Amino acid sequence: MDSLFQERTDLNRLTEAIQKIRDAIGAIVVGQTAMIDLMVAGLLSDGHLLIEGVPGVAKTLSAKLLAKSLQIPFSRLQFTPDLMPSDVLGTSVFNPSDAQFQFKRGPIFSSIILIDEINRAPAKTQSALFEVMEERQVTIDGNTYPMLSPFLVIATQNPIEQEGTYRLPEAQLDRFLFKINVGYPTLEEEIQILERQQFQQAGDLLKEVHPVLTPEDIAVFRYMVRQMVVEPKLLRYIASIVAETRNNGDLYLGASPRASLSILQASKAIAGIRGRDFVLPDDILEVAPAVLRHRIILTPEKEMEGLTPETMIGQMIAKVEVPR
Repeated sequence: MDSLFQERTDLNRLTEAIQKIRDAIGAIVVGQTAMIDLMVAGLLSDGHLLIEGVPGVAKTLSAKLLAKSLQIPFSRLQFTPDLMPSDVLGTSVFNPSDAQFQFKRGPIFSSIILIDEINRAPAKTQSALFEVMEERQVTIDGNTYPMLSPFLVIATQNPIEQEGTYRLPEAQLDRFLFKINVGYPTLEEEIQILERQQFQQAGDLLKEVHPVLTPEDIAVFRYMVRQMVVEPKLLRYIASIVAETRNNGDLYLGASPRASLSILQASKAIAGIRGRDFVLPDDILEVAPAVLRHRIILTPEKEMEGLTPETMIGQMIAKVEVPR
């Protein structure tokens, strides 16, 4: 009985801390509650985030706010077509005093890394992110340098402006837990934005956000999320959804087992955010589109018909029976 009570107490700690983060971001970013929840779920799931939306919908601001609400190092990278891998990872510099090369760490050596317009850098720089995103380490000149913990990459990209951009390779897209689509605010939300910022600058609002979680807190909460038990019928439900992407004639590429694992871990995180220590089918349905939309590719014929990954995911999920 004591152990059960302790588990519930810990879960209350988790939900209270997460609510503080959501409130801190929500106090400045109007609307976009789905984006905020998925960002927090990504943090709890130890997964990288790709945020896509037109300029001005608070993609970068939300990432900054998440970093500011955590007591961990933060760095920001603006990707450009002339960016080199060494500008991201770091480089070896010759030290005349001891006649040896010393590794000077790049901005990737932080806990939360915000990469603005990730699709503006060429393939050579994109490839520099492969090892660091998957293995949480960098290998340069035969030496391996581990990253800090926690380590979270939050990347943004603009879906409209294509001039000077490079399409991210599928292998790199697969390393992102979520692809979060951010839309325009509603009319009422936009009025609220104007009211909030009529007499205040965004910089002043940022100063009001204070750290809520330490690295130790994040490690404890991630462990709690991993320990949540998911019923076997829900495991089958996740596998069936992902399998549907591989058996669909309208798709050129389906999702890999990494997608199944991502849905499992993310649904646990969403359950924790909702104050539950068990996963419901609704949790799976909430995270599945964000996990799958960047992992499937439509056939050229279906793209020409105007179908989107979002539409296809909805159709495929509808074919799978929801467990009772």
